[in-house]
Amino acid sequence: MRKYFYILLSIIVVGLTACDGSSTTTVPSSVARLSAFYFASNDSMPGLAKAVFTIDERIDTGLVWNKDSMLYGTSLEKVVPRFSFAATPSAASLRTPDTICGITGYDTLNFSKGPIYLTIRSADKSTTKVYEIRPTVHKVDPDLYTWTQLTSQIYPEDDSDQKALELGNAFVLIKSNGFKMRAYRSLDGSAWTDLGEPTGLPTGTQVRQMISDGAKLYYGQGNTIYASSDAITWTAQTVSYPVITMLLYWNNRVWALVENGGYELAYIENNDLTLGGASLRPSGQFPVSDFAAVTFQSASLRERAMIIGGFADNGQSLNTRWNLEYIDYPAPNGTYRLEEFSIDRPSFTTLTGISVIWYGKQLLLFGGVDKDMKYFGRDILFSTDEGLNWEAADSAKNQLPEVYQARQRQTAIVRDGYIYLFGGQDANTTYSDVYRGRLNSIDW
Repeated sequence: MRKYFYILLSIIVVGLTACDGSSTTTVPSSVARLSAFYFASNDSMPGLAKAVFTIDERIDTGLVWNKDSMLYGTSLEKVVPRFSFAATPSAASLRTPDTICGITGYDTLNFSKGPIYLTIRSADKSTTKVYEIRPTVHKVDPDLYTWTQLTSQIYPEDDSDQKALELGNAFVLIKSNGFKMRAYRSLDGSAWTDLGEPTGLPTGTQVRQMISDGAKLYYGQGNTIYASSDAITWTAQTVSYPVITMLLYWNNRVWALVENGGYELAYIENNDLTLGGASLRPSGQFPVSDFAAVTFQSASLRERAMIIGGFADNGQSLNTRWNLEYIDYPAPNGTYRLEEFSIDRPSFTTLTGISVIWYGKQLLLFGGVDKDMKYFGRDILFSTDEGLNWEAADSAKNQLPEVYQARQRQTAIVRDGYIYLFGGQDANTTYSDVYRGRLNSIDW
């Protein structure tokens, strides 16, 4: 037994000796690898420090790059690169198009002339790794709108009223001179097909009062609602309330302004009109023609609609902005609420024949005339507070092309991240051209 005790004691002594730091030898690392890269912060260029870089360990030359490009206008001429390594290297140097230099963590370099190469040599000098550093900056201004004319003329000039609508996966444009109508169809806004003359609509149809729910077109006159799934064949349905004007498609419903002892909002349901609970008494300040209607989701995530400008039934040109939203109380059905924003913000000018869209989390307003029939011009108004206040867009960033003539009664539609403007008219001409615009950063 004593023999085994001495053997065990010898093993313990050997183990303790092995743990003595005085006998440990440091082996230089053979690792040559970059673990992190970034730019030092710069107050004049805040986008630099926010850039996140990815390191791809490729077989030959590694790649350092930023998936999300830095802000347009960010300068890379004088930046300070910072590095972290997987193991302390024996040497690390940078090769630029002009020179080769060591790494200090404080020197400024010019990354705008092309890629810069980082060479890392391991501590034991057995391994060398090269990385290409390729920072990217957006080449286009994210706040710039670009506009293109898709077609100069859908049909020969005449004095017809017109409106463009979405129907399925296509656009349709319907025109009327008060006696005859014509419909045209296009998949992209460039090439158009003449569909012929619509049937089933009453004489004197006001085409600008047509609205679409995406699958069908609707028009109302008197106690009749007309509907079509192809813009050509229309069917009639008698309803309980006389229609003053069709308003918009919103909250999955087709809305109209009806007469019910005063003006009241109603929606199509079960082949009839159902009162929406939003009434206007007196009704003199609510538009019946040449207004703009737009739908959007508010910052509070409520589905909202706004009806702007237009003519009242007495012919008065309005500066009103009516806000319509659904309030989910009282339970269980909730209620619709209509509010006139222009009471508290009367500075908004009187405008008729305008078009308004929701785009890039703001409202954009095109065209129109004031009460003196003065054309608003090519400038675009915008509102970032959901229609309370409006101002002119920066003409250097967002203005229609010079070839685009100031007009009213154009149609504006948003589809697949693009703005489409159709036709319109001025004092002398009814246009049937089509323009497409886009904000560069709309899908970044």
